[in-house]
Amino acid sequence: MHPKLKETLEKFYREYDLKSRIEHDPIEFPHRYKKPEDIEIAGLIASSLAYGKVTLFKPVINKILSITSSNGSLREFVINFAPSKDSRFFHGIKYRFNSEKDIVSLIYSIKSALIEYGSLKKLFYSFYNSGDKNITNALTGFVKYFMSLDMSAVYGKKGYSGGMKQFFPSPSEGSACKRLNLYLRWMIRSDDGVDFGIWACSERVSQSPEQGEGESNKIPPSKLIIPLDTHMARICTHLGLTRLKTTGWKMAEEITDNLKILAPEDPVKYDFALCHLGISGECPPNKDKEKCDVCSLKDICK
Repeated sequence: MHPKLKETLEKFYREYDLKSRIEHDPIEFPHRYKKPEDIEIAGLIASSLAYGKVTLFKPVINKILSITSSNGSLREFVINFAPSKDSRFFHGIKYRFNSEKDIVSLIYSIKSALIEYGSLKKLFYSFYNSGDKNITNALTGFVKYFMSLDMSAVYGKKGYSGGMKQFFPSPSEGSACKRLNLYLRWMIRSDDGVDFGIWACSERVSQSPEQGEGESNKIPPSKLIIPLDTHMARICTHLGLTRLKTTGWKMAEEITDNLKILAPEDPVKYDFALCHLGISGECPPNKDKEKCDVCSLKDICK
């Protein structure tokens, strides 16, 4: 890595106008809510559909959340959701790989998690062990839970569709799990005006016998994995943070491990600013001398 990488990234992070980019990011949607129980649900819905162009997925997410929050409480709508009578609200809503039934299935699966665990936070914590290197095992368990639910009330038969599976990729299959890692960043990183940190608050949760039942088991940001998409893969390659060529879980871990050298307690803090360097077009896929000459990272870019 470049000897000035940490110094340059820190300056870039401090000076980047993070809040101005919220409206160009799916995190805009959970920011519309005040209660943690609504924020975590809105976050999972928004992040699940946050792929492709921002201008294409945002209207879909907006439509879904407008329906589910029509009575003011997102959690109340989801808890009381019944596919047999409420699927009609989502008639005609679909997005790329996800059909109308997939979106209904996402809502119904969140309901199942809330009924069984009380919150999405408690569901995720049930798979987390503080001795783990990172959140790989917890995320694998989280995904496995959703994939084990009986969705026959939605699809008319047991099992799930490819669209439902697309919502919940797993580290165990090598996927970068960009959208789920994005969701976890939102929930776990401390509130910096962008992320929420509502899952990082100390809470009495059930533990394994080795950890001591009932101990506080706060997930630290140091256990997070970078949300890896094409923008981050390209930019992190330019910065020498990965030597891998294939975008997947291994690349996400390698980039995160290298960022831990720079910021051991919070390696994914640079994610929002770096990703938006790509989303905004400031760092285009192909070299652009005019843009490169004014880039804040030009001195450390390969």
